Amino acid sequence: MELQAESPTQSEPGGPACLPQRALLLLNSQSRNGGGSAAEAAVRRLETGGMTLMRRPMGRQADVTRVIRELTGVVDAIVVGGGDGSINAVLEGALAARLPLGILPLGTANDLARTLGIPPDPVAAAGIIQAGYLRQIDLGRVNGHLFANVASLGLSVELTRRLTGALKRRWGRLGYPIAAAQALIHAKPFLAEVRCGQRSERMSVRQIAVGNGVFYGGGMSVYEAAQIDDGCLDFYSLEAHRRWWLLPVLPFLRGGRQRGLPGVRAFCTLDPIHVRTEPPLPINTDGEITTMTPAVFEVLPRALAVFTPAPSAPETFTDPEPVRAPSWRRF
Repeated sequence: MELQAESPTQSEPGGPACLPQRALLLLNSQSRNGGGSAAEAAVRRLETGGMTLMRRPMGRQADVTRVIRELTGVVDAIVVGGGDGSINAVLEGALAARLPLGILPLGTANDLARTLGIPPDPVAAAGIIQAGYLRQIDLGRVNGHLFANVASLGLSVELTRRLTGALKRRWGRLGYPIAAAQALIHAKPFLAEVRCGQRSERMSVRQIAVGNGVFYGGGMSVYEAAQIDDGCLDFYSLEAHRRWWLLPVLPFLRGGRQRGLPGVRAFCTLDPIHVRTEPPLPINTDGEITTMTPAVFEVLPRALAVFTPAPSAPETFTDPEPVRAPSWRRF
């Protein structure tokens, strides 16, 4: 089920490419830094470097996908300026058009940019696009909705509801721990049945997360050894102990070191993950609530080409390792 993004600018998957000549620019002026001088300075750097930008407003995913479809064959890359929500809105169109993606990190968390080593300064990020190195990354998909970082339910959905635009504008990245503390108070436990391969388990939990990338939620790590091109999904769940039991777990969650802790189930797999809950619950994909349980989570290995920093040493890209059976903490 491997998908490859074959773009006009790309010489080989995971290798160097020439600078795209014409690119669709989707700039989210409502993102934390989207309306500032840094965004325009990044745009000027791309233009003075020889790139023709066709600017279109950032809208809803359906609108963005339509614009990309209309310009397929006209542009040879997409540049998105915004946060992780803006990037998520572009994924469906970019995947369908097989166009490489350039990222100008203008949001609050910029978790995908962090995962890919793209510098937080938009002008420096524009330089990464100009350098022309492309990396093939995996995408996750749940009930037909794509995600680059993580899809989750429970505590994280409550966090999303409380992490308002006003909170992010006022506190920046500090808004995440503020919203997390509020979510911890109000998030309720739920019953879930999780099935992967031949194994299944029923559990009472407050949080389930399925990661494709490395970072999410303002710099938290899905798993300390996760990679965005390893062909795997990283699952973890948090049991429904008393809510304050989670406080000492939070530092481990931030570093992706929660495996092996009491009350945590975690595994990596190439197999689809099936989740059913009682009652049906909303699912957060890259910071946006997009679907509900029951849900099927799956990975699309190396499906999208993204402009990233070139590795410091020659890198050998191999096929994803064989399927690893999920290793559960208990049955």
